Amino acid sequence: MAFSVSALFLFGVIVVIFIRNKQMKLSHAILAALFGFMVSQSTAAKPIQDFLSQLAKTISSVAS
Repeated sequence: MAFSVSALFLFGVIVVIFIRNKQMKLSHAILAALFGFMVSQSTAAKPIQDFLSQLAKTISSVAS
């Protein structure tokens, strides 16, 4: 399933607004989960995964 960048951006903005306003309810949490699934199926998934892997490696090397 492919989603456009604008749909991902829209859901991302909505999730950030709810988190910043501390108004995260069950329906908002479901929206955030759907956003996560949409991002994992987009072309942005690989760069995000690479960044998180590199971040984890950096933290583990500093902590050791």
